[in-house]
Amino acid sequence: MNLVSVRVITDDVARLVAFYERVTGGSATWSTPDFAELVTTSGTLAIGSTRTVGLFGPGSAEAGANRSAILEFIVPDVDAEFARLRTWIGEFVTEPTTMPWGNRALLFRDPDGTLVNLFTPVSDDAVTKFAATPR
Repeated sequence: MNLVSVRVITDDVARLVAFYERVTGGSATWSTPDFAELVTTSGTLAIGSTRTVGLFGPGSAEAGANRSAILEFIVPDVDAEFARLRTWIGEFVTEPTTMPWGNRALLFRDPDGTLVNLFTPVSDDAVTKFAATPR
């Protein structure tokens, strides 16, 4: 079994897609006005409209209600990303900080409130752990 994607449900797909395109530097592929995907080398961030929720079961997902998951992106230099993003990300949850598990991390929220973590492995163990992960 392989994790292929994470889907975020939102009331404003275009706004959220534009946000993640700017954060990642990638371009989304739109299937419909209610669904787009940002494909990376290691997985896909899917963004769906609240109008799609009924396909899974009424009330099965709620836009802007996440307070438990963090979307994480590995980057070559988290400090450079902080410098790039600080001009338009309104507020950071955590500025670049080296975590006890060896990643230098930067946390902020997307427009719907979901936490986003950009990180760079910096300890020997973390570098080894993520050596095969594309950045």
